[in-house]
Amino acid sequence: MTAHENNIEQKLQQLAQALESQDSIIPGVMSRIEALPKGRPGKHDNQKSILMIRRIIMNRFTKFAAAAVIIISVVLAIGVWNKSMPAAYALECTIRANHGVRYIHIKDFKPGQSDPKEFWIEFSESGEVMNARLDFPAWASADGEKAVVWKEDKAKVWFKKKNTLTTLMDKTVATQLLEAMQQLNPRLAVERLKLQQAEGKASVEIDEPADKSKPIVVTATYPPQGSIPGRRLILFVDPATKLVSVVEFYQLKDGEYRQYGLTEYHGYNQPIDPAVFALENEVPTDAMRVDQTTQEIGLVQGRLTDQEIAVEVVCQFLQALIAADYAKAGRIYSGVPAELLEQKLAAVKFVRIVSIGEPTPSTFNDSLKVPCEYEIEADGVKSVSQSGIYVRPVHGQPGRWSIDGGF
Repeated sequence: MTAHENNIEQKLQQLAQALESQDSIIPGVMSRIEALPKGRPGKHDNQKSILMIRRIIMNRFTKFAAAAVIIISVVLAIGVWNKSMPAAYALECTIRANHGVRYIHIKDFKPGQSDPKEFWIEFSESGEVMNARLDFPAWASADGEKAVVWKEDKAKVWFKKKNTLTTLMDKTVATQLLEAMQQLNPRLAVERLKLQQAEGKASVEIDEPADKSKPIVVTATYPPQGSIPGRRLILFVDPATKLVSVVEFYQLKDGEYRQYGLTEYHGYNQPIDPAVFALENEVPTDAMRVDQTTQEIGLVQGRLTDQEIAVEVVCQFLQALIAADYAKAGRIYSGVPAELLEQKLAAVKFVRIVSIGEPTPSTFNDSLKVPCEYEIEADGVKSVSQSGIYVRPVHGQPGRWSIDGGF
């Protein structure tokens, strides 16, 4: 091992020990971020950040010993760490081992997009997810801008463009968030880097400025032939608290590391205003409200193939409209209230199905698009209308399929 490698190994060990032994209790954590603070572009030896690093202004910090955000989750869709970690790490990296992580606020930025994805998470004292809010800007969602609030296996989703509030069963959010929080322990993150470096999977550089007001910068670079080829990860760690405030993500392309993401971590253990989770108070009174938790949505797939059930869903939906059975049609159409569907279609009489074509995969919500033609009558005039109806599995109701749009 070279002197340089020895130095890196020593710094990693020192940082791990510092993270492990930090036991002082200093009240007050980073204040809630009411607006994005102005910052200066971060600079590194061999590259410049594409995105502006928004420095977190820190006053005093709560003891939360090993708690600091290192990355990331299914929710953030980044996936940096090698998941084939030894069992000891998986066992140790639990919520309860994070010494009281109760609140966190995450902002996820992408180049070329001004608005970040934002996540607020509240945990119980035992480490279970109590409340979560996820805000997606238009660029991050096929449905357009939307806000999701989760509690007790129910998710309320406000589709702002559609002016629709949908309530559905969702047991996956808590699991995904818990997986994300399992990355909160900075000592384990350092251990991961040590392990990856020892196995030749990553090279690690640690820059500890003499000026203790400046962050420690940990840079991990993954080789082009590795498990995460050409990736570079840069962590900014507060030297006093060992809390990670910013993570930058780079990918090697055409011989140059190009930034593709930046994630900020705010409000460590800072109580979140309950209004953040009160989504109903933000939704306009004229919004359509759909509750999928009180009814079975769509049709049972049974032994039908995906293509066959997609055709059957469209067929039974159109047949229900022809029979003016708006309750059935509404259940097939994601649970739209029967009275609202009847109101919207009051001027139209559905006469017959002309044709239903072969479903084709669509990028819209991972659905199948089913082309169809049907005859309608309006103001005494008959005509044939065409639609490309999107059909997909019902969220939170396994084995059932429903219409998700296109009509």
